[in-house]
Amino acid sequence: MTTNKRTFIAALGALAFTAVAAAPGVATARQAAPAPAAARNVVLVHGAFADGSGWRAVYDNLTRRGYRVTIVQNPLTSLADDVAATRRALDQQDGPTILVGHSWGGTVITEAGVHPKVTGLVYVSALSPDAGETTADQYKGFTTPPEFVLKTTPDGFGYIDPAKFQAGFAADATDAEAAFLRDSQVPIAMASFGVKLQNAAWKTRPSWAVIATDDKAFDQRMLHSMATKIGAEVTEVKASHAVFMTQSAVVADVIDGAAKHAAHKRKSN
Repeated sequence: MTTNKRTFIAALGALAFTAVAAAPGVATARQAAPAPAAARNVVLVHGAFADGSGWRAVYDNLTRRGYRVTIVQNPLTSLADDVAATRRALDQQDGPTILVGHSWGGTVITEAGVHPKVTGLVYVSALSPDAGETTADQYKGFTTPPEFVLKTTPDGFGYIDPAKFQAGFAADATDAEAAFLRDSQVPIAMASFGVKLQNAAWKTRPSWAVIATDDKAFDQRMLHSMATKIGAEVTEVKASHAVFMTQSAVVADVIDGAAKHAAHKRKSN
């Protein structure tokens, strides 16, 4: 074979390779981009009048699935203190993380969720203010069910009336479970509800919402209004405000789904 012919064949082969590589739907090894990593870390943030122990069943469920789960113990002394506690937990994660909040914990994750390791947010019958709004602003135009009765200490901390606790917080729990929650409840500094948020993480992170249909801490219209506002994927479940405990399998399933799909749903500003 002559040199000219060999040159012609080599050029023809190079041209064919270029055409295939450029064809729609055909990817070369160099062009292929790695799929976004699913989150393997979960941080759970409790709400007011509770502590992290209520997450135990969710913790057990997720750890069995291979997740690394961290439970924040909010001091409930101020929004800033609770956000700081959550950020400390997020700093300890080794990669993409799903941040979960129940009730008041929703306000906390809304502020803290701009942390770079957070890839998705799960609101469990939770509050979701916008930047510049307070938690108290979320209640405007809605009526809290009569079963949910708060009392306030002289130094400004609120707690649920023990005589009304089961009806208002954990109606679907056993008497023993409700008694433990009642007797271990943690009062919250009521001034926290009047603090304006600086960030709204749901604007840049995909969100999921679990709505307990028998929740007596919130007006159902309020829960749905907040979920719509943040563009959350909603799961409804028949449960009380203690849904994180009484329907832990449903909550864990939503978190698992968020962990698997959050990386593909990242929002843009």
